[in-house]
Amino acid sequence: MAMPLPASSSRVYTIGFWLMALSSFLFFLSFNMLIPELPDHLTRMGGADYKGFIIALFTLTAGLSRPFSGKLADTVGRIPVMVFGSLVCFVCGFFYPWATTVAGFLFLRLVHGFSTGFKPTGTAAFVADIVPLNRRGEAMGLLGVAGSLGMAAGPALGSLLTQWFSLNTMFYCSSGAALLSLLVQGTLTETLPQEQRERFSWRLLKLNWREILEPRVLAPSLVTMLCLFPFGVILTVVPDQSQLMGTTNKGLFFTCYTLASLVVRLVAGRASDRYGRVPVLRASTALMFGSLLVLAGAHSLGTFLAAAVLFGLAAGINSPTLYAWTIDLSHPERRGRAVATMYIALEAGIGLGALLAGWLYGNVAAHLPYVHGVSAALTLVALLYLFIGVRARSTA
Repeated sequence: MAMPLPASSSRVYTIGFWLMALSSFLFFLSFNMLIPELPDHLTRMGGADYKGFIIALFTLTAGLSRPFSGKLADTVGRIPVMVFGSLVCFVCGFFYPWATTVAGFLFLRLVHGFSTGFKPTGTAAFVADIVPLNRRGEAMGLLGVAGSLGMAAGPALGSLLTQWFSLNTMFYCSSGAALLSLLVQGTLTETLPQEQRERFSWRLLKLNWREILEPRVLAPSLVTMLCLFPFGVILTVVPDQSQLMGTTNKGLFFTCYTLASLVVRLVAGRASDRYGRVPVLRASTALMFGSLLVLAGAHSLGTFLAAAVLFGLAAGINSPTLYAWTIDLSHPERRGRAVATMYIALEAGIGLGALLAGWLYGNVAAHLPYVHGVSAALTLVALLYLFIGVRARSTA
């Protein structure tokens, strides 16, 4: 078994860290394989008007489950929380071929959301336990690279499997990737101190308001929500927009986006360790705002993919910096809940973006610039908040 390293050590690259990175890659690969094919799949079932719910329902249960996963990560343990999330992903992949009605499909999306409500919460808390404070941004960047590789490979692989074999084959492969992630987690050693652990009981699912949100991390959570709204929009409309741009691989935009994010994640993590979280976020959020303006005005495949690269660069800087800022502000004994609070904001941003995109887009191509324009406006709000509403220092 891999032995966890105390956060006081200067080492980052432990066996446990790399196994967690592998598990994250497989997990993100699993559910991202589905994304480019689900809008057409729902349309064929007669649910074209419900495309916005594909992402919105997924993020709804993910967001609602965050307070529970955060509390359980701080009481039962990091690994049980991760295992439950991966198990949900594994089971749902097998049931998609059997969900042949619009209602059944949307219900499955609702259940599938529990996977991301649990797995990333446990992962972030686990990694925070085993890396030192002065390397936290870098470590979150490395972990993000693993997740981004899964996000990059997933959509392209999902589309290829569907084209070469069948949609059902793609669903089963998605389930298989989740199973592999689950098996990797079985090699890890729990990092929650023994004296803090409790056996699971139903009373642990009873929450008070202080267990739902962690007030210490509201600033990074607000920025997270505003900057993830555009991602919800992109997940909803880009598969259709890709076809309008003349490409048959609906995952190409997502591949360019995630590969671009890989380029900067390590540099971004180190930069935020050196210069501070907020100054780095100001630069990345400004870049995100510009990328959305490019996407709103895209009329060719080249411009469309250039927007994907710019958005990926911005997101690749934002993500590890927001993770590190959240953990900087959190109390060690409430770290799981702090991470859960940030993820609630993340899911709220993605879910609201998906819902609004589905409503504004309405399957009318001429509406796409307005949809991306709204995203850009909210990113501008985040940028103004970073300049006016928070101090330049990242720590509490």
